[in-house]
Amino acid sequence: CCFQLYGYCYQDSNDIPDTLTTITELGSPLEMIQLLQTSWEDRFRICLSLVRLLHYLAHSPLGSVTLLDFRPRQFVIVDGELKVTDLDDASVEESSCTSNSDCFMEFPARNFTLPCSVEGRCQSMNEKRNLYNAYRFFFTYLLPHSAPSSLRPLLDKIVNATGNHNEHGNAYLALELSPSPSVSSEFTQKCVKSANTQYRRVPEAFIPDENYRCWPSYHHKGCLLSVFDVNEAIEICDSYSQCKAFVLTNQTTWTGRQLVFFKMASNHIVPDPDKITYVKVTD
Repeated sequence: CCFQLYGYCYQDSNDIPDTLTTITELGSPLEMIQLLQTSWEDRFRICLSLVRLLHYLAHSPLGSVTLLDFRPRQFVIVDGELKVTDLDDASVEESSCTSNSDCFMEFPARNFTLPCSVEGRCQSMNEKRNLYNAYRFFFTYLLPHSAPSSLRPLLDKIVNATGNHNEHGNAYLALELSPSPSVSSEFTQKCVKSANTQYRRVPEAFIPDENYRCWPSYHHKGCLLSVFDVNEAIEICDSYSQCKAFVLTNQTTWTGRQLVFFKMASNHIVPDPDKITYVKVTD
């Protein structure tokens, strides 16, 4: 959930005494526009990693931790998962109160009033502040956009729950636990439609060129998509007028779906033991 620290050292300089230098893992800056152009599968993975971060912050060894500057610029992507890099504005102090009116949280679009506990602390304020910021900066953009149709009702329910602070403040746990079996089912079910198009199977073969661009694609110069099986690849190829062939690779996504290159021609086929090419048969 957080940046991995590989090492650190203290050193004194003439200009700045007690200088601390840290060595951490390398991550990619978080660009929301770029994320919206990636597959929903990858965006869901980022949201899951954020859910695990929220859970850790709520139950850390120091107590409930809130990130006072909870914005995309405080995070990076490492191996497809979200990690927080800046903990300068983290706080473990729960606000003190004498009544519920003291537990007022104000955001640009909504305000919330939390209960004041008998101990004189605003109940779960740190946890709920993190949750709502995750909703307004991440979940509301990354989850619904181009989601699988069968998951949209569930995702809408989860996004609304995190935005409304209901379900006892633990709606983000539903995000981690509920969609996972559904996503697994959605991404492993066969999506087969009747197709009149015939394809010729060419084992141990690859088409190195003849690329065209599609969205969303795992390759910025070609059309590389994930499929459950050959039937789904045929359906996708049939849906693109420029698609005349596709190549099954031995690579899979994090959910286990197979990556497939879709091609606009099959004029040049080369040997490749790790791939299988399917060429559309024309009359």
